[in-house]
Formats: sequence, C-alpha cells, structure tokens
Amino acid sequence: MSSHHIVREKQEPALYIHDLGSFDEEYLGQILEWSPTLIVNSAIYEKVISLGLKVDVVLNPVEGISPQENTKSIMGPGDEYNTVLNYLISELYPAVNIIDDQKKLADLSFYLPKINIVLFSPTEKSYAVKTGFSVWKPAGSVFLIDVVSYFEATNLMQKDEREFEVVKDGFVEFTFITDYVFLSEQL
Repeated sequence: MSSHHIVREKQEPALYIHDLGSFDEEYLGQILEWSPTLIVNSAIYEKVISLGLKVDVVLNPVEGISPQENTKSIMGPGDEYNTVLNYLISELYPAVNIIDDQKKLADLSFYLPKINIVLFSPTEKSYAVKTGFSVWKPAGSVFLIDVVSYFEATNLMQKDEREFEVVKDGFVEFTFITDYVFLSEQL
C-alpha cells in the first residue's frame, strides 16, 4: 500500500490574493493545482472560502471573520503588500504569485532581489526578468512591455508602443543593462 500526500512547504510559489475582481476561476484553479500556501487579504476572505478553498494565512483579519481551522493570521501596519512580502521573505519562500487587478509589478521592485514575483490581473501575467533571460515561444506570441529602459531582444518585433510579437517559433532572448525588464503576457 502506498501513501499519498501533498508536499506543500515552499516548493511551489505561495499565492497571495489581494483582490480577485473578475479573475477567471478556472485559471485560479490552475494556479492552485500544486497546493501552494494560500494567503488572502481579509477583505476577500469570505469570498475565497465560499469558493471552497483552504486559506493558510489571512492578512490583517477584521472582527467578525471566522477563520478556518489551522488558518494563521498575520498583521502589519501600512501597506498590505509590505506585510505579506516581508512575511514570505522571513519564512524563506523563494517565490509568490499575486492576484490583483490594480497593482503594477514596478511598484514591488524593491522586493525583487529577495523574492520572485509573478503578478496576475484578470487579463495579464507580469513578471520581472534579468538580462540573458530566454524563453521558447511560438510565432505570434505577444509580450506586453512597458519600455522604461533600453533593451535588446532576439526574435521579437515591436507592433505598437507596448506590444511585441514573436517573429518565428523559437527562443526569445532579452539583454539589457538595468536590473530588470518587466514582461507581461495576456492570459
């Protein structure tokens, strides 16, 4: 007889849901597939548990919230992102996926040397890359890039101010002199 168990401890990026908004529940299911540590903002706690999800950590719980069994609470003054990211860094998480329809990845750049961040909105997935980053993409794939510094990329053609399209099936490689370039892909 074999034993089956889920290994959760920090192997997958944690997931912080700041605001679900109109985020696609099917895509949420894909992010949750590997049972990441789930942290939610107390403002959406009730909605998240109504989806049948097990919340591991609730941020700044308010009076009247009935936490699930074994749900941890964290609290911090000021910006909720600072509290969550400092908590994850102190707990040695290497990465976090964040769902929010308002925040921009550039707003979180202070934390990028300490933790990998992927930011999901209802329409895009954004992440920071370092020079030399390469990824295989099929022709016609689109990157959305806010060009704030000079960069070079192979196999990529600019379509408009923010939209870059992969020319042919193959690797796209980015080189630049800044610390990071922020890439987004449509979901």
